[in-house]
Amino acid sequence: MNAFEAIILGLVQGLTEFLPISSSAHLRIVGDLIGSSDPGAAFTAITQIGTEAAVILYFRRDIATICSAWWRSVRGDHGTTWRDRMGAHDHDAQMGWYIGLGSIPIVVFGLLLEDSIDHTFRNLYLTALMLVVFGLALGWADKHGRKVKPLGELTPRHALYFGLAQSLALIPGVSRSGGTITAGLLMGYSREAAARYSFLLAIPAVMGSGFYKLFSGDPVPGAPGAGATFIATLVAFVVGYLVIIVFLKIVSSFSYKPFVQYRIGLAVVVVVLLLVGVLDAEGGV
Repeated sequence: MNAFEAIILGLVQGLTEFLPISSSAHLRIVGDLIGSSDPGAAFTAITQIGTEAAVILYFRRDIATICSAWWRSVRGDHGTTWRDRMGAHDHDAQMGWYIGLGSIPIVVFGLLLEDSIDHTFRNLYLTALMLVVFGLALGWADKHGRKVKPLGELTPRHALYFGLAQSLALIPGVSRSGGTITAGLLMGYSREAAARYSFLLAIPAVMGSGFYKLFSGDPVPGAPGAGATFIATLVAFVVGYLVIIVFLKIVSSFSYKPFVQYRIGLAVVVVVLLLVGVLDAEGGV
């Protein structure tokens, strides 16, 4: 992968990570189209460090508040019973626990299914199917969900449901934000509340996955080099920060229908390109 291809894929990652259209699917597809083939699960995970760094920058005050409240609660500032230490008297402290609880499913499934994530799940026919299925699920949830609950009404059970939905994004085409937002809408949360929690929930999972892929294992033949990966990650950070700002404004006022239509249209294009031989269905680096 050369520098130009790295910039293109960094732009793709930054533009698509926070939209409910699956950044991993777009990296898989665009990588093939620009001639660098499937960039691989490791490249995808590492470049997502850039977009999650953008999340940390954008939500830095929220994150600082949650972390400090969580620590004060654990330390026993509000009482020494287990309920007190679990944040019974502080919503921000509870949010810290909820993010931890919601992160468990993707860690467990990510480790158990690592080989499938790197190879089997990157088949483009499967990607196209996931784009359609979870696009329709998002559209149905947006149309029929009550969309009234604020994040202040989050419960441990709902935090776990959010986490299970996030773990589905291990399959390209599902979309991390799309899956968690769909779950949130189905549980009655507002669009903005579901989107904000989706962003916060992704931080430990994505950063953990990215650094795990960065430091684990031997270099894989055919995988993008360190220089190209760094360029793509840096571009993804800059572009991703701008996308967060725009996306949170969009979801407050508009439905997800255009994203649903885009997902279905993209799936059709992918299948056509597969049938004519422009794209290679098998991936995995």
